[in-house]
Amino acid sequence: MLTIAPDIDVLVRFGRALADPIRCRILLALRQAPAYPADLADALAVSRTRLSNHLACLRDCGLVVTVPDGRRTRYELADERLGHALDDLRTAVVAVETDRTCVDADDKGCC
Repeated sequence: MLTIAPDIDVLVRFGRALADPIRCRILLALRQAPAYPADLADALAVSRTRLSNHLACLRDCGLVVTVPDGRRTRYELADERLGHALDDLRTAVVAVETDRTCVDADDKGCC
């Protein structure tokens, strides 16, 4: 049975998913269309093992779901509104200086 997470938990899950560039690339690819893991791995130029780990994280965060398709499993965004949210996030940050990063970028791996 699925339950609705509290608001803060939802934002934390979304933030965790977006904290890794590969997971961001996966979400953006799935925003375009559902895909099979092998195709995603090839398109993103990552190993299937690495992709599988990131897909597991995205499933655990509740952002992607699996859809059985014969002997294969297809991945897609758990809710079509996530695609709109990704578009909004991509366009919301319009004034980013390319030579600036967070103060903690080197220590924490952000930005």
